[in-house]
Amino acid sequence: MTNAIKAEFRKFFTTRMWWGMAIAMFVAGAGLAVAFGFIYTIKPDPSDPNPAPTGTPLQIANSVYTAGLGVGYLLTLTIGVMQIGSEYRHKTISSTFLGTPKRVRVMAAKVVALLGLGAIYGIISLAGSIIAGAIVLNARGFAPFPESGVYRTLALSLLVLGLWALIGLGAGILIPNQVAALLISIGVAWIVEPLAGFGLTFWTWGREHIVPYLPSQATSAMVSGVTQGGDRPVHQLAWWGGALVLAAYAAVMAGFGSWRTVRSDIS
Repeated sequence: MTNAIKAEFRKFFTTRMWWGMAIAMFVAGAGLAVAFGFIYTIKPDPSDPNPAPTGTPLQIANSVYTAGLGVGYLLTLTIGVMQIGSEYRHKTISSTFLGTPKRVRVMAAKVVALLGLGAIYGIISLAGSIIAGAIVLNARGFAPFPESGVYRTLALSLLVLGLWALIGLGAGILIPNQVAALLISIGVAWIVEPLAGFGLTFWTWGREHIVPYLPSQATSAMVSGVTQGGDRPVHQLAWWGGALVLAAYAAVMAGFGSWRTVRSDIS
C-alpha cells in the first residue's frame, strides 16, 4: 500500500503541472485575500441602500483567509480528474494495474494521495492568503486572529481541497474522455451549480432545503465566513454539517467511481 501511494505522488510530481498549480494557488490566495480584506472591512454606511457585506471579526478573518478557496477547489478538482483521466488517455492504466494487481489497493492509494495533494496545495494557498490577509486586516484596524475559531477554519480548508479532489476523481472515472471530464466537471462546479443555487433562492422551499446542501454552499459553511444577507438569505449549515455534506459528495463520487474501475475491463 505504501509503495502504491508513493507511486501516485511520483506520477504527479514528475510532471510540470504541479509547480504551475502551486504558483496559481499562492497568487490566487494572496490576491483574493487582499481584495476580500478591503471589501469586508469597509465601514457600513447607513445611507447606502446596498451596503457591503459584513460580519463578526471572526467571520471577516475566515472569509479573508479562505478567499482563495473558490479558485483552489477548482484546481484540486482538476487534479482529481487528471489523476485518473490521464491514465486512461495515455493508456498507462494497464501498467498501473499490472504493477499493483489488486485494483482496490490502487484506488485506495489514489484516494490517499489526492487527500494529501489537497492538503499540500491548501498549505500553499493559505501561506499566500495569511501573509497578505493579515497585513490588510492589521492595516484596516482588525485583529488578524481574533479567535481560536480561525485555526479550525484553516484546518478545514485543507480538508475542503482534498474532498474536491476526490469529487474530481469520481468525475474522471465516470466520464471516460479526459477533456470532456475536465470541461463538464469545472463547468458544473463553476457555472451550473452556482446558477442553479441562485435560481433556487427564489423558491422558499428550495432556498431552505436544497441550496444549503449544494457542494459550494457546504464548502462555504465549513469555513464559517461572512454570510450574505439580502431579500433571500440562505440558511447556512453548521461547519460540521457542511463537512459531512461535502464528505458525502466525495464519498459517493470517489466510491462509485472506484467500484466501477475495480469491476470494469481494461483494454
